[in-house]
Amino acid sequence: MTPAPFHGNFDRMNNILGLGILALGIVLLIFGFNESQSLGSDISRFFSGHPTNQAVWLIAGGAASVVVGLILALRGVRRE
Repeated sequence: MTPAPFHGNFDRMNNILGLGILALGIVLLIFGFNESQSLGSDISRFFSGHPTNQAVWLIAGGAASVVVGLILALRGVRRE
């Protein structure tokens, strides 16, 4: 069987998509760390011992996006 004619374009698109998701993850991590240092998070941490839910979700979402972005970006590079 012959390979699909657009196979190389699909890998390139995964690589670009992976880099975009990686960049989004880095931005979410930055926002999450900034949120965790905010006055609202300090007050929440003072009373409950935990940062705000928004900071936790931003950091968790950023970390997950970084992992998925790295997997997609590196998977495209490995196949070349």
